[in-house]
Amino acid sequence: MLIRINVLLALIIGSGLLSLGIIYCLRSNNGTPKQEFQLSNNKEFQLFGSAESEFNINLINKLKNDLAIANEKIEQLESKMQGFDERIRKPYPNVKYLNYRSKKRILVTGGAGFVGSHLVDRLMKDGHDITVVDNFFTGVKANVEQWIGHANFELIHQDIVNPLFVEVDEIYHLASPASPPHYMFNPVKTIKTNTIGTINMLGLAKRVGAKVLIASTSEVYGDPEVHPQPETYWGHVNPIGPRACYDEGKRVSETLSYAYAKHEKVSVRVARIFNTHGPRMHMNDGRVVSNFILQALRNEPITVYGRGNQTRSFQYVSDLVNGLIALMDSNYTQPVNLGNPTEHTINVYYLYITEFAVIIKGLVGGKSKVITTPAVEDDPQRRKPDITRAMTYLNWKPKVGLKEGLKMTIDYFKQEIKKSQKNV
Repeated sequence: MLIRINVLLALIIGSGLLSLGIIYCLRSNNGTPKQEFQLSNNKEFQLFGSAESEFNINLINKLKNDLAIANEKIEQLESKMQGFDERIRKPYPNVKYLNYRSKKRILVTGGAGFVGSHLVDRLMKDGHDITVVDNFFTGVKANVEQWIGHANFELIHQDIVNPLFVEVDEIYHLASPASPPHYMFNPVKTIKTNTIGTINMLGLAKRVGAKVLIASTSEVYGDPEVHPQPETYWGHVNPIGPRACYDEGKRVSETLSYAYAKHEKVSVRVARIFNTHGPRMHMNDGRVVSNFILQALRNEPITVYGRGNQTRSFQYVSDLVNGLIALMDSNYTQPVNLGNPTEHTINVYYLYITEFAVIIKGLVGGKSKVITTPAVEDDPQRRKPDITRAMTYLNWKPKVGLKEGLKMTIDYFKQEIKKSQKNV
């Protein structure tokens, strides 16, 4: 862009100087032989020279004025085109070539969301044909914009409570708001997404003979009375509490999955996903990771609900994606926990929330203080996965350390804050 502007500027200046030279020559000769062009006396020569000089000055002033106008227009153009280079399509990431026998047609519902978009990246790079369906309630197109236009990628704007007719080999059913503020915003809609939406995906899998993975959640365990939580634990859920629309919605989603598996012979996989963090997290999703990071970056008090003695374990998003793909590719059909039970201190396999707040404050820096606020209703007190099944049947366990993952997440939040400040 700058090169073109500079060329334009050079052409304007060059044409102006060329015009000045031509006019000067014409005025000097006036179309007559040089020897015939003589002045009768010095007075006439001075008058002519004065007129000639005045003409040149006026011409130069006009060119300067034209040049100033051109510069002003160029500045306006540069202002309008600021950031244009960032919007120029970048080359697609490298994609593995697969022949028609190896390439799968894969549908990812909620594929423009936090976890879904990372899963799409991985599946695209592996060389498969990917169809993403999303209603963009919490997902955003920017999460998958790097693939738009690619021959292996298709994006469908649709809510999965409406039937979808596509031909696929595998379905990753991730569509659902997953953070408390989002799923509590419209509880009935959350229930419909996890029931009617799940029925639609299971019906599609039945019709086309596809394998389907249901993204369930650790919330099916509610406020657990067993710690850590194995998949055989039935949970402790309040069916009429503020979280019930999501907790019970996911429990019904699992029930539907195994009903279709038993009676309709649909090949199902169920992943119970625990706390996950990483780039593309929704900045205001109300979860502990995003809350603490944003508050620390803004030098605001880091708020801990209740006494802060709740426990959580956190996995990085790339580990979760590896687990989802391993589960889909396996022959194991029972629910599998996907989370991070890695110990943080000696003989402690989970984090107290207050301890987690201090860790984030240390990584971010700043002057934020950790304060406590009233407890949230039905907030689980203890949450930690037993991943014996995942290790045994999937050969899977998390690899990214807590602080390593948090640093990458914090860097992402810093970039997003800078972007938002530019647009103010």
